[in-house]
Amino acid sequence: MRQLSEVISVPVWDALTEMGDPDPDKTLDSMGRPRHPSQGELALPCFALAKSLGKPPLEIAAELAKRLGPVCGGIDGCEMVSSEGGFCNFFVDVEWLAEQTVGATLADVVSAGHFRAPSSLLIEHTSANPNGPFHVGRARNAILGDTFVRMHRLAGDEVRAEYYVDDMGKQVGILAWSLANLDEERVTALLSAADMDEPSNYPEKPDHQRVRFYQAANLLRETDPTVEEGVTVLVQASEEADEATLEMFEAAYQPVLEGMLETLGRLGIEFDEFTKESRFIVDGSVEVIMEQLADSPLHGTEENGAHFLELESRGVSGKSTKFFFRRGDGSSLYATRDIAYHQWKWTQADRLVNILGEDHRLQSKQVCEALIELGIEVPEVVFYAFTKLPEGKMSTRRGNVVYMDDLLDEAIARATEVVNQIRGGDLSAEELATIGEAVGLSAVRFNIIRVSPEKGINFQWEEALSLDSDSAPFIMYSHARACSIRRRLIAEGHDVESSIDIGNWSGLSESGATLVKQMALFGESLDETLNSARPNLLCTYLLTLASTYNRFYRDNHVIDEGVVNGRNLALSEAARQVIAACCIGLGIIPIESM
Repeated sequence: MRQLSEVISVPVWDALTEMGDPDPDKTLDSMGRPRHPSQGELALPCFALAKSLGKPPLEIAAELAKRLGPVCGGIDGCEMVSSEGGFCNFFVDVEWLAEQTVGATLADVVSAGHFRAPSSLLIEHTSANPNGPFHVGRARNAILGDTFVRMHRLAGDEVRAEYYVDDMGKQVGILAWSLANLDEERVTALLSAADMDEPSNYPEKPDHQRVRFYQAANLLRETDPTVEEGVTVLVQASEEADEATLEMFEAAYQPVLEGMLETLGRLGIEFDEFTKESRFIVDGSVEVIMEQLADSPLHGTEENGAHFLELESRGVSGKSTKFFFRRGDGSSLYATRDIAYHQWKWTQADRLVNILGEDHRLQSKQVCEALIELGIEVPEVVFYAFTKLPEGKMSTRRGNVVYMDDLLDEAIARATEVVNQIRGGDLSAEELATIGEAVGLSAVRFNIIRVSPEKGINFQWEEALSLDSDSAPFIMYSHARACSIRRRLIAEGHDVESSIDIGNWSGLSESGATLVKQMALFGESLDETLNSARPNLLCTYLLTLASTYNRFYRDNHVIDEGVVNGRNLALSEAARQVIAACCIGLGIIPIESM
C-alpha cells in the first residue's frame, strides 16, 4: 500500500539506521504486502539483517516495532506496528486512509490510478494475416493487445495502437492467386470434396467469403504444383516492390481486413494506425538495412548466396543460430522488413511494445539481436501462449477453427437468455438486447485476459461464456448495483453530489474499512499489472473490489427510511467510479443496469 509506505519510509529508514543496518534502502525495498490481512497492510522481513546486526530475525523485528510503535510517538497514517515471525507489520489508520483516498477518487478517479510519469508508447498487436475471418486463436493477441492499450491509457500514458499489415507475404499471395484463378464453382467443388464447405453464418461478410478461396487454393496446392509456382512468382514480385502486384494484393486482402476489423470492433478493439510491410521495400529502407548487416562481423554467406548473421555468440542456440536477412536472389525476408519497421517505429514513440505468440520467440530474439548489431534499441515484448480447441490447434487453412463472429453471437445469445431469466422478463426487448450484448462480449474478453499470458487456454464454450462469481458479468452486476443506488437517489429528489459526506470517517464499519483499503490499492495494482505485463492481475484486483463492494452494500445502507447516509454514499460512489475505470481499462462494458 503506497499511501502507507510513503509516510512510514522515512521513520523506518531512520530506525533501521539507528539499529545498525548497513543498507537501509535495500531493506526498505523488501517491504511488501503480507500474506494475510490480519498481518496488516505492509510487512518488512528482517531475515536478511540477522547477519549484519548479529541478532535473530524475531528479535530484530520486535525491536523495530517497538521503536516505531505508539510508545515512540507513532507514525501519521499508521495505526499500529507489530512483529510476528521475523516480520515487522504495519497497520494503516483507516480514517486517515479514507481521507487520502475517497475524496481524491471522487474528484478524479483516473488520476488516482497514476503512480508514475506518463510515457509515449506504440503498441503493435494483432497484425494477423488478412486471409480470413478472426478465429478464437487469433483473438487472444487482439484482446490482450487492446487491453494493454487501454490499461496504459488508464495509467496516463499516450498510446498509439498499431496494426502491421502483412501485405506482401505468402498468405496474401495465396489469397490473391486464388481470387485471380478460381471461381465459385471450383471453390465449392474443392471444399466439398474435403468436407470443408460448411455454410457460413455470415455469407455476405467479405472475410467469410474470401477465406473459402484461400482454403480451396491450399487444398489445390497439395496436388497441383502450378499453384505453388504461381504464388511464388507473385510473392517474389511483391518483394521487388512491383507496383501492379502490390495493388493486386491490396485488392485481395483489403475487404478481408475490413471484415476482420468489423469483428474486432464488436469487442471495442480499434487501431490508430495501419502500417504496410511493403512500405519499407518501397522507400528503400530495407535495402539500407541489408547493406548495414552485411558489414557486421557476424555476417556470413551460404553457398546459394543467402546472407545471414551468426548469432550463436549472442546466446541463440539450437539449429537456428543463423539469422538470414537476404536470400540468394537478393530479396529480403519478413524478418528483415521487421527490422526496418522497428527502426521506423522508434521515430514515432518513446517506448515500443510488441504482443506476440510464443511461436515467435526465436524470430523475435533474432530480430532483437540484429537491432542491437545496428545500434537500434530493442522493443518490449509480451509473449502469450496459444488458445487451442479440445481436439488440437486451430488452422484457418484447414478450416479447423471457431470463428469469432460465431463465438460472439453465441455469447450474446446465451447471456441474453440468462439475463432474461434473472430479470423475470421485465425488460423491454431493446433493454434486453443491449444488456445481453454487453454481458456476452465482456464475458468473452474477460475469459481471455483473466489468464496470465504465458499460460495456454484450452477453449471451452462453457468457460468462455461463464457467468459465475469470477466472471465479467459478476463485476458488471456490482457496477450496476452502485448505479442503481445513484438512480434511486435522483428518483427520490436527492442531489447526489451535495449529499456526499467526506468530512468524518470515524467509526467505519468493518466492510466499509475493507472497501476503503481495496480502493486505495487501485493505482498500485494498475502499476503492478503494467510492470509485470500481466493483465490478469488487474482482473484479480477488480474481482476482489467487486466482492468487497457487494459486502459493503449488504451491510451498510445508503438510504434508510428516506434519509441519505452521506458517508456510505461517498464510499458507494467512489467504488462505482473505480470499478468503472477498471472495467474500461480491461475492455469490460460498465453498463448501468442488469
